[in-house]
Amino acid sequence: MILYLINYLEFDLIANLLSYLTVRTGLALMTSFLLIILFGPFFIRKLSALQVDGQPIRTDGPQSHIVAKKGTPTMGGIIILLSIIISIIFWCNPDSLITWPVVFVMISFGLIGFIDDLKKIKNNSSNGISGKIRILFQIFVVVIFVYWIKNVLNFQNLDLLSLPFLKDVFLNMGYFSIPFIILVIVGSANAVNLTDGLDGLAIVPIMIVALTFALICYLAGNIIYSEYLYINYLPGAGELAVLCAAIIGAALGFLWYNAPPAMVFMGDTGSLALGGAIGSISILIKQELVLAIVGGIFVAEAVSVILQVGSYKLTGKRIFKMAPLHHHFEQKGVPESQIVIRFWIVAVILALIGLATLKIR
Repeated sequence: MILYLINYLEFDLIANLLSYLTVRTGLALMTSFLLIILFGPFFIRKLSALQVDGQPIRTDGPQSHIVAKKGTPTMGGIIILLSIIISIIFWCNPDSLITWPVVFVMISFGLIGFIDDLKKIKNNSSNGISGKIRILFQIFVVVIFVYWIKNVLNFQNLDLLSLPFLKDVFLNMGYFSIPFIILVIVGSANAVNLTDGLDGLAIVPIMIVALTFALICYLAGNIIYSEYLYINYLPGAGELAVLCAAIIGAALGFLWYNAPPAMVFMGDTGSLALGGAIGSISILIKQELVLAIVGGIFVAEAVSVILQVGSYKLTGKRIFKMAPLHHHFEQKGVPESQIVIRFWIVAVILALIGLATLKIR
């Protein structure tokens, strides 16, 4: 929108400045960050007024949460989504069509999460909409996403899977490509949702993944860098870096209020939206397996739940004291702040490993 306005008013100097992708990327980050910093307190007061008892706490979770986190409002994801969308409208090139399928997934998953959060608050229960219904709606959204990028954007490499650490090696998945895409995006969204259980635990790894993908998107959109690093070249991918920057800024701003002790939780509204967004970006730039590395924290949390449920159903025994994984460490007596910071450290290490795959090919 800003680009159209500047060109219409013929501000050539500003137009030349904003023609640089790096400038718009930085502005997108600052815009989403400042929006949350400035308007966060207002939104938190409104959410607190509408949620007398705050987010319903799981009765089967750690007992310390029932006391420590009672009364904290949820649905902070609304603030995150609004700031990202406004920043995108301001700084993304409106002529670039590549960002809109990702925005569609992000908003749709956010809406599903919003309905889930709303039901929890109305029923004063940690149980929202049925898990099966939620997954079905998510799959429906991803099918639309696949149709969009394949038939509208004419995406050519949908069936190919890039293998990390190997140059020019792609696995042709054929008919399994669409189920795989559904697995990546739906899995990413729900893995982030499972991770969002401690103050600040999920939002920093999201920021780290978005930062990593911002760099990869920038490189993938540049034919010289992409050829040098053997990354799949995607025209216009640089605009996804602007989107990633907006996510980073929003995450930074939200952390200001979500750092222990949290003033607000992002809830399913934020976790599903952000997880869906990073999953769909990984599909477009063909770095799905790099996402599994960089987002290893989310993978570990999701796998811990799968293993726990599977083991209990098959043998009647639990592998972990409690799932997801962060609750297991809580039950072992590790302080919450220590768990969160250690998970952040692991997320940084995994991001460095993910970036190393670009060079070690």
